[in-house]
Order: sequence, then C-alpha cells, then structure tokens
Amino acid sequence: MRSHSYDDVLAGPRRRKIPEVAAEPGLVVEDPASGFCGAVVRLEHGTVVLEDRRGRHRVFPLVPAGFLLEGKPVTLVPPKAAAKPTRTVSASGSVRVAGLRARTARDSRIWVEGKHDAELVERVWGHDLRVEGVVVEPLDGVDVLAERIDEFGTGPGRRLGVLVDHLVAGSKESRIVEAVSDEHVLVTGHPYVDIWQAVKPAAVGISAWPSVPRSVPWKEGICAALGWGEPYEGWQRVLGAVSSFRDLETPLIGAVERLIDFVTDPEG
Repeated sequence: MRSHSYDDVLAGPRRRKIPEVAAEPGLVVEDPASGFCGAVVRLEHGTVVLEDRRGRHRVFPLVPAGFLLEGKPVTLVPPKAAAKPTRTVSASGSVRVAGLRARTARDSRIWVEGKHDAELVERVWGHDLRVEGVVVEPLDGVDVLAERIDEFGTGPGRRLGVLVDHLVAGSKESRIVEAVSDEHVLVTGHPYVDIWQAVKPAAVGISAWPSVPRSVPWKEGICAALGWGEPYEGWQRVLGAVSSFRDLETPLIGAVERLIDFVTDPEG
C-alpha cells in the first residue's frame, strides 16, 4: 500500500505561473511601479524602450513579471523574429500603435454632454483613449454637473475631465462651470452651440453652418435648412464626414487634448 505524503497539502496552492509575452513592436504594456504606459519600440541589452501617446520614451529592465498587460502581470521576452515597428498616424494625429491591446480602464474619466459628443470624440481620439485606458461617458446635459461630480468622488488618481458645448462668456454653461472648484476636475469646452458645429463645414460639403433662430431647436433647424431629414439622419451625415482631426475646428481639438493630458497625468 502506497504511503501518503502530506507535503503537497501543507504547501498550500501552487503559485500561479506568470505568462511570458513576446515584446513585439507596438505591444502596449504598463510599468506598475511608475504607471507609465506605452508601446514597445525596441529591445536593447536586457531592457525595453516604451513610447507613450505623447511620443515620450522610457527604458525599463526586462525582469520577471515586470509589466502589466490588460491589467495582468506578464514577463516580456524577446520575440523570436523581431519586426521593424511600423509608425502610422491615428485619426487624432498621434502615432498609431500596431496590434493595440487596450489598457485596463483608469479610475479617471472624461465626461461629455451627450451621445453625439461621445461618438465624435471616439471617432477621432478612440485609439489614444484605448492606449491610455480612458473611458468617455455622456453626461446627458451640463445642468447636472455639480451633482454628478459629488456622486463620482474625485481625488488623486481619480480625476474628471469635462467637455462642455457653448462655453462662452455669459452663457448658462459658463456660469455652471465657474461654480466648479475641485482641483481634480478640469472643464474645457468650445464656443459652438452644438458639437455638430465643431465639424468644419467643408467636411460635410457646405460653405457654412446655417443660422437657426433661437426659437427653433438647433439640430432640427439645421436639418430643415439643409434638407437632411430628421436629426438622427443629419448626425449620420456629420459623423460619417469626419475621418481625422483635420475635419474639426481648432477649439474642439485643443479642448479634448487638454482633457486627455489632464486625466492621464501620472502626478494627478
């Protein structure tokens, strides 16, 4: 009769093996110690060079379980056949990461006023947001901003960036924004009545956006003036006309870029 040994039982569960992942150019990983997230550029002398969305390079040692991939520890190893990194440009003008695997979502968020705003931001900055692990959420109107900030609960590493339409002096939006004093919240905006106006007229094949009387809902007025049908049909025209940041007005581009930088600041 075989004798029983209790060594394995007393030793407890076996330690989970950390998977090895080939450090292919373009693979997006995170250094857990510093929070730096970037794409693999190259390997050299036992180290790996990572590049973040702003084009900054940092060098890290290739150590066991040294990085996070989609939030889980991995060990980077040299690929069997290293390929040259391909540098192409995303819709926002940043360096596109080949073979992107989205980073685990941060606690910080970017809020926009509505569904159309979220879809336009995704259209142009979606690649950057996945690299950085930033989620964009519709706020469904700026009137509820103060209450939503209180519910969210900001703090270090838990920032909010808010994109607001029609942020001009004297507007209702500007008065609401002026009441926000939380250092972990950044509100930026553009001067246009609606996010549609932040798309250059030439991109949608018109010379200028029509003027709409204040008594008429803006989207309905635009669609009626241009013969675009219902607002949902008009929006499909507008969104479909945008292929890159070049199709957008400068105030919107600057506002969104500031928000991404704010919520991804490693010192925040």
